[in-house]
Amino acid sequence: MTTSIPAGTGDGARAVLGALGELRQVLEDVTFPLDIEDAAMSRADRQEVLDQLADYVIPRYEQLEAPLLAVVGGSTGAGKSTLVNALVREHVTTASAIRPTTRRPLLVHHPDDAAWFADDRIFPGLARVTVAPGSPPTPGTAGEAGVHRELELRASGALPRGLALLDAPDIDSVVTENRQLANQLLAAADLWVFVTTAARYGDAIPWALLTEAADRRIVVAVVLDRVPHGVSAEVRHDLASRLEDEGLGRAPLFVISETTMGEDGLLPADDVAPLQGWLRGIAADAGSRASVARQTLGGAVDAALARASLVAEGTQHQTQALVRLAAHVDEAYAQAHHRIMTATADGAMLRGEVLSRWQEFVGTGDFFRSVEAQVGRVRDRIGNFLRGRPAPTEQVEVAIETGLQTLLVAEAERAAAEVDHLWRREPGARDVLAAATAALPSEERLTEDAAAEVRGWQDELLGMVRREGADKRLTARMLSFGVNGLGIALMVVMFASTAGLTGAEIAIAGGTAVVAQKLLEAVFGDEAVRKMTTAARKDLHARAGKLLAAQADSYRHALADLGVDPAATERIAGAITAVRAARRAEAGL
Repeated sequence: MTTSIPAGTGDGARAVLGALGELRQVLEDVTFPLDIEDAAMSRADRQEVLDQLADYVIPRYEQLEAPLLAVVGGSTGAGKSTLVNALVREHVTTASAIRPTTRRPLLVHHPDDAAWFADDRIFPGLARVTVAPGSPPTPGTAGEAGVHRELELRASGALPRGLALLDAPDIDSVVTENRQLANQLLAAADLWVFVTTAARYGDAIPWALLTEAADRRIVVAVVLDRVPHGVSAEVRHDLASRLEDEGLGRAPLFVISETTMGEDGLLPADDVAPLQGWLRGIAADAGSRASVARQTLGGAVDAALARASLVAEGTQHQTQALVRLAAHVDEAYAQAHHRIMTATADGAMLRGEVLSRWQEFVGTGDFFRSVEAQVGRVRDRIGNFLRGRPAPTEQVEVAIETGLQTLLVAEAERAAAEVDHLWRREPGARDVLAAATAALPSEERLTEDAAAEVRGWQDELLGMVRREGADKRLTARMLSFGVNGLGIALMVVMFASTAGLTGAEIAIAGGTAVVAQKLLEAVFGDEAVRKMTTAARKDLHARAGKLLAAQADSYRHALADLGVDPAATERIAGAITAVRAARRAEAGL
């Protein structure tokens, strides 16, 4: 949403308006999807700033000459509606002892000021409901849908031009929507007429709002209503002292004693005459109105910027939480990848089925069991083996494929379990965990993907053997053993380190390594064997990483779908700085 900068606005004000519009746009783009500790407060802060900008700050900056809006607010049963009726000398709003009562807020204005409030210049989120002059008050309900999204407009000649009164819901209503709307309306006021009673002026909620008014430099008038006869001076003195302590010593204090309504059902005119006179004095000329508006506007901007800074802190916490979740994914899958590469380099793959099939492929188990003691006979056995007809290779290939596939699947599932465990310990991560888990491949799909990567690796390894043996001098030796046989020998050499084995397994696996290494060196030479081993390991490394990355992407995509913007904190801070700089320039500082 762009900010309208009316023609004729001074350069300084135009710069401030532009900066405020940019701040609003930045905040509109901010989200808090992770339900971490301060997320709810950050969302509320963001919405409050947006409401303040849209309902008051930007409209008032655009049109400083617009009528002042005095919001009449206070606690339940304080007499707000009764006071509004008395100020305009007619029944325009319903005063009721029934609580909670839900009704749309009422804005009363001079007939000549109707155009200022008919559009969405202020309160753009509230639909206008215009009531004809002289119509009876709109009755309250026990909870009518939609009234919290409406604003009732009434014209009254009893009000001076340049001043409007807004009867707001109770600030301490048991109805949540009433409280929220009351706070929104008060935040959009040029001045407050705060109504309390002799019995309730010490309540905490009114004082919290009055303290906020003092912090924001809002022009406030306090009405002490229903004061029993004989205690007026005492109560007035006590309340005035409290106001002084809270920084509101200059706020005018009006006392209305307990009294009987007149025949017209209104408070006696004399009882509200002092307040009427004060309001008329404020609205008497454009200079007075502008002075009030500027005072409240300056405080409102300061308050909005301070709260926007809290929103920036909230976005930083969202980013930090996102980074922690992403780090858990990275760590779990990096460890899984490391375990896979370790298992394929420390001899662990030469256990069980793989080792047994290799022994059957080359000759007999007795041969390998005697290798360590009879190394001198290895060359003779290799020569005999090369001259003979090699045994079928399929069983060895299948054993290796199955072993690798099982390893890949197990480590991928272990990484997923670790992420699940870590994310469940992070605040606000359960929803995104559910989304990520739903996106993980099924066990069947994971097994198929792992098998495809292993077959792809085996095919690439055999292709490498073929390319290396393209030299014609090697062809005869290759043919005597077979490409698949040499490929299996290369796999065995790659798996051959015995760091992960103990006892008899070391002797067997060590013998396996010797035979495979000698075999390959006899065909290709030692340098080529080293090169092929390195390339085969690198390819397996990449393929294992690809499989794990595909599964980790389920978590990463779920995080990305949250829409957390790591740059949001910096953008908010930049927008706040721009507003402050524009305001200093406007003031000539």
